[in-house]
Amino acid sequence: MISLKKTAVVLSGVTAVFFAGLFFTTRQPDGNKLIATNETILGKRIGIPNGYKRVNGETGSFGAWSRALKLKPDGSKVKLYNGELKNRQDVHAAVLDFDCGTKNLQQCADAVIRMRAEYLYARGKSASIAFHYTSGDLIAFSRWQKGERPVVKGNKVSWIKNKPACSDYDCLKNYLWNVFNYAGTLSVEKETKAITDLHMIEPGDVFVLGGSPGHAVTVLDVAQNEKTGKKIFLLCQSYMPAQEIHILKNFNDPALSPWYSEDFGAVLETPEWDFDRNALRRY
Repeated sequence: MISLKKTAVVLSGVTAVFFAGLFFTTRQPDGNKLIATNETILGKRIGIPNGYKRVNGETGSFGAWSRALKLKPDGSKVKLYNGELKNRQDVHAAVLDFDCGTKNLQQCADAVIRMRAEYLYARGKSASIAFHYTSGDLIAFSRWQKGERPVVKGNKVSWIKNKPACSDYDCLKNYLWNVFNYAGTLSVEKETKAITDLHMIEPGDVFVLGGSPGHAVTVLDVAQNEKTGKKIFLLCQSYMPAQEIHILKNFNDPALSPWYSEDFGAVLETPEWDFDRNALRRY
């Protein structure tokens, strides 16, 4: 079966879209009124359309944390783990100011794990940081902090204590690089629960398709129309090879981009992957 997944390239403000050999172009707007290019904080850089209000931003929530995230300067390119540039530089509206390591580890599901771990660590909830390997084994950060390390032999995982205790940010990142080695979209899908009503979408939710290949993106922010009640949301991702986490544009609605509407239909089309409507999940 031939895939009709689009590939888009921006050339002088024109998006060239290829569908299985067919060529179309759509004019991108000159500038984005929702982007404040001089701002460095997510909640200030990316504005909301008239009539909308950001939701789920209570103190300590994922939304409050994500809106305070630092972004790289406007126009920054997405870099790979080896310092090279991502082959597509047209898909992102902004780049999060997180490193992506120096190994080919932080790919799509890993970015979902990274965002959740960073949020919990920033909120002083290290005890809640725990993710599964694809094997199903639970790898808790609390054990890593005690100096224990998982040892993988075949399909079995055991633990040994061979490192000093740690609790700083480097400790967290070293833990994450290990998890990234053995986790993936299948493990993320299994350790999250399905959200069947898209209207219930919240910051911190994820769209996941488990498999090989599979993909996963994180819902960074949500806003709601004060009259209609309809919600819009921001998405961020990493991809292959391992790369910096970036906020996705919405090619299907440039006027709303980088926001996506909950009324996207049966399929959520993102620049590099399509998700079924039932792919929304929550930790």
